[in-house]
Amino acid sequence: MGTVDARNAANYGDVVAVCDLDADHAAAAATALTVEGKPAPRMYGDFRRVLERPDVQIVLNGTPDHWHTLVNLGAVRAGKDVYSEKPLTLTIDEGRRLVAETRQHARVLQTGTQQRSSQRFRLACELVRNGRIGRLQDVKVWLPAGLREGPFASAAVPASLDWDFYQGQAPQVDYVPERAHVKFRFWYDYSGGTTTDWGAHHIDIASWAIGQTAPVKVEATRLSKPIPGGFTAVSDYEVWLTYRDGVRLTVATTRDDDIFGRVANPQGQRNGLRFEGANGWIWVNRSELRASDPELLRTPLAADALRLPVSNNHMENFIDCVRSRRDPICDVEVGHRSAMVCHLGTIAVRTGRALTWDPEAGRFVGEHAAEGNAHVAREMRAPYDYSFVT
Repeated sequence: MGTVDARNAANYGDVVAVCDLDADHAAAAATALTVEGKPAPRMYGDFRRVLERPDVQIVLNGTPDHWHTLVNLGAVRAGKDVYSEKPLTLTIDEGRRLVAETRQHARVLQTGTQQRSSQRFRLACELVRNGRIGRLQDVKVWLPAGLREGPFASAAVPASLDWDFYQGQAPQVDYVPERAHVKFRFWYDYSGGTTTDWGAHHIDIASWAIGQTAPVKVEATRLSKPIPGGFTAVSDYEVWLTYRDGVRLTVATTRDDDIFGRVANPQGQRNGLRFEGANGWIWVNRSELRASDPELLRTPLAADALRLPVSNNHMENFIDCVRSRRDPICDVEVGHRSAMVCHLGTIAVRTGRALTWDPEAGRFVGEHAAEGNAHVAREMRAPYDYSFVT
């Protein structure tokens, strides 16, 4: 996604630098992003050196999840605006810190949950928020299941990869090829499994439609167990989150789409969202928008209906806001709050406990609170802690 984001951003400015802890990946990105008649992007292995460049105004952050926060903090402290891939953070505590510092340094930060820049998802949320299906009762989200594989053997670190730097704040372990690059998302050291991967997209849309900052109760069940020595993130699960007004958000995995959202079983349960109200339902994903009654979608909203912010191009919305200094459609607060709901689900899966969340205090309370709160922040391996960026 880093190269994809950079290609999109190149429509609005020059890509002058690429950074990757795998030198082969950096070289491939530099080649892909070289424009005829202009210097090739300079390659780096340490993002902090990029942040030192006064000609870099915008940082595109497409790292694995456990590096999002430190890169973003370093960027805003250096006076750069940021387009950051989702999920915005590895933990809830990271989100609180990032929101505070982004505001303190008056930076623009767009979270790469690009479904908010889709007319299809926006319309679904507007219809729900305006009571088109009656009082909202249930939101059901289906996510592609994760990978359940292993055990994996250690291997020699490729010469092109800085393995210690790659691990960053996570515990130090032997190199295993399946820990690096695309499959990082299936290890709790670096991510939250598919709850924070595809869930960052669909749970963000659910939050947009529900219109509340956070649920107050969460519980989950594991439908499979990781293989010892293999991926640590639970691959199949169901999560239930309840909001103060009784709206219930269910997040469940499906094996009818693969992890990239491609159809594996056309007759099965696709990944997407279903909003259920007293008067009907609306289903939406990246390819379709349906309702229990087609008239629910056809009938225009009233002139005085609640309208949600409009963006039809996620990168363009970000660039426009860099120029205007307004908040983009998925600003740092939106990214943090949507990621927080994902993290609450992951914590419930990991602990196996029914938990009560206090949105105002930002912590779990009541029975099993200590177990839940142990996951709100994580210990960061030195030197890759908050002092790593200045």
